[in-house]
Amino acid sequence: MPISRVVLVLAGLIAILVFTLWLLDSLSRLSGLLATYPYLGGVLIAIAITIVITLIGLLIWYLFILPKRTDRRRRKAIQNAPIAPKDKTEAAGRNLEAVRQQLNQIQDEISKQELIARSKDIEHNLAKGELSIVVFGTGSAGKTSLVNALVGRMVGSVGAAMGTTTMGETYRIQIKGIDREIFITDTPGILEAGVAGTTRETLAKKLATDADLLLFIVDNDLRQSEFEPLQMLAQIGKRSLLVFNKYDLYTESDQALILKTLRDRVSGLIANTDVIMVSANPTEVTLATGERVKPDADIMPLIRQVAAVLRSEGEDLLADNILLQSQRLGQEARRILETQRRREAEKIVDRFQWIGAGVIAVTPVPVIDLLATAAVNAQMVVELGKVYGCEINSDRGRELAMSLAKTLVSLGIVKGVISLVAAVLQVSVVGFLVGRAIQGISAAYLTRIAGRSFIEYFRQDQDWGDGGMAQVIQQQFQLNRRDEFVREFVQDAIDRVIRPFKLEDELKESPLMRPFINGFKKEDDR
Repeated sequence: MPISRVVLVLAGLIAILVFTLWLLDSLSRLSGLLATYPYLGGVLIAIAITIVITLIGLLIWYLFILPKRTDRRRRKAIQNAPIAPKDKTEAAGRNLEAVRQQLNQIQDEISKQELIARSKDIEHNLAKGELSIVVFGTGSAGKTSLVNALVGRMVGSVGAAMGTTTMGETYRIQIKGIDREIFITDTPGILEAGVAGTTRETLAKKLATDADLLLFIVDNDLRQSEFEPLQMLAQIGKRSLLVFNKYDLYTESDQALILKTLRDRVSGLIANTDVIMVSANPTEVTLATGERVKPDADIMPLIRQVAAVLRSEGEDLLADNILLQSQRLGQEARRILETQRRREAEKIVDRFQWIGAGVIAVTPVPVIDLLATAAVNAQMVVELGKVYGCEINSDRGRELAMSLAKTLVSLGIVKGVISLVAAVLQVSVVGFLVGRAIQGISAAYLTRIAGRSFIEYFRQDQDWGDGGMAQVIQQQFQLNRRDEFVREFVQDAIDRVIRPFKLEDELKESPLMRPFINGFKKEDDR
């Protein structure tokens, strides 16, 4: 036990002892008055005993109950916390293994095969260890000119592309001091009009997200439409250089102003040294002699920075990117798996709500018994647990069902549901079936609320959240009490449950069936 807790416990015990002694002394001093007013003495003693018991209870809670809750929350936080391994490549491998286990649970073959293909691509990249540089920006910023200048300077010539991605091309480049293969990809431009432009932008963002190093190209100050994707990529951890191209179109004072503005705009996202000014394809200039000359591209500041980043951070960039891609793949697999589980769970709730309605409609019972037997079915809890990979036995299912049933009663939701159902049934069902219908449909409605509450419970790894069970139930009740939904639900219940029993009763009263029914009764009497 920590020293601070020991000191506090001792202080509490001393306080209780001092208070008890003071109380006894005070009562002895008031003995004469208490003899005159015996009822007053009884009240004071009861109050004193209550205070002492409360203090002792608080001490016990602090000593035994609070530490257990804290430890349980700490253990859960540790279990859910991502592991920060020393080797990021090893972490990526473990992530991929976890993703493969998730993929085995996905039933949609199309989605499953797509994710499997992506996982194989990540594994391939992990094995080959190639570095990827992606050039990203608007079509007018001079991306292609910059790629050609970089490839021409680093390789000697701009040959045929190593690969083509729709309208983006990939080239191999070389940087002294780096043994790994390095590829640079020119992506389609962003912010282009039309459906085709939107499609190309989506492709460009995907390529940028998969890059080890991103070169974000602009030809002036950042527009908001350019800043947003740059911010998004930086926030997910994408290493980026912001490249101000075409500086030759501006005066020196304007160049300095634009460069300062860019650095201010991306402060906190990109370091000042990673905001670089280049001219990949300078415009021709006229000399004093009248001769027109095209200056050489000025891209050496960018080449030096790219080389410095890859030499010092290349291994980490590669590992970070592989880890990021594996995490994104895992998130996509979890999203698909969650949708699949939700669909299966809702089918289970739908099935049990009508089973409960049918049971109560056949054998109407008092409302409180209706809640205990039909609002939450223990078998439904067990089946929902299986969908979410939680092994719940029948005893635990009944325990959870009864706990939720009591909460439904205490929150007044049972009365609220019965009122909603009764109001709709006034215009839907008449005669002796009204009582049966109210109970049966109320049972279905309550089972629906309970089932959806348990879906949230299992989704959160068997945790009701900070607000507890009551908050989850209240949220589900509010989500399922819209007038349109209630009317449709009641009508569905009438069609599924109430009308079949009505037809059965009418059939029993039919003169044609009475002889057969009487014959069965006589047979039963025998």
